[in-house]
Amino acid sequence: MNKEAYQLLEQYMQQCMQDSAHDREHVYRVLYTALDIAATEPAADWDVLIAACLLHDIGRKEQFENPALCHAQVGAEKAYIFLTENSFSEPFAAAVKHCIGTHRFRGNNPPESLEAKILFDADKIDATGTLGIARTLVYNGKEGEPLYRLDSTGKVSDGTSDSLPSFFQEYKFKLEKLYARFYTARGQIIAAERRQTAVSFYNDMLREVRAAYTTGQALLEKSLETSTQISYE
Repeated sequence: MNKEAYQLLEQYMQQCMQDSAHDREHVYRVLYTALDIAATEPAADWDVLIAACLLHDIGRKEQFENPALCHAQVGAEKAYIFLTENSFSEPFAAAVKHCIGTHRFRGNNPPESLEAKILFDADKIDATGTLGIARTLVYNGKEGEPLYRLDSTGKVSDGTSDSLPSFFQEYKFKLEKLYARFYTARGQIIAAERRQTAVSFYNDMLREVRAAYTTGQALLEKSLETSTQISYE
């Protein structure tokens, strides 16, 4: 891919990106990680991969405005139209469209091409380790979602059985399960290097939160039992 084509794609991506957790820097990290993986995959088409990485999240705005939409599918269509309208070949646009349409963790449309698998891995690597924790917390804050929820007994839930969103719920639903979902050998290595920091962060936060509730609730109950009745008359 020449510099002029790259800059055209980059400018279009920058126009589309507005989400703080899925911002331009996320796109660049995914691109750089994808190239790291591609360097170990001789059959990879770098032009398709670069275009797909740059444009993989351009459907985020539409999904944010209408949560019923899938940003991967919206973005795939937008990318295909943009590429064909800007003199890229139809086969090239179709290859990029497939990569973008299959990159989502929650999707039921798995990647098939090598480039799609590399994009999938690079995007998921950006949700691993402490970086993945930080991005999840940014997103939770933007959406007004809590760090954790209480279960039916009033105890702090670890997120495993939660139906409502929280940081703990997202960790158990997605972040903890990422490490078994990589397609490339290099992707597996990078993710494994980051895994323990995420595990430690989650376990430490859960321990600290539960300790606050366990100790504090016991002290509060004791205080209420021993306190003298106060008259407000």
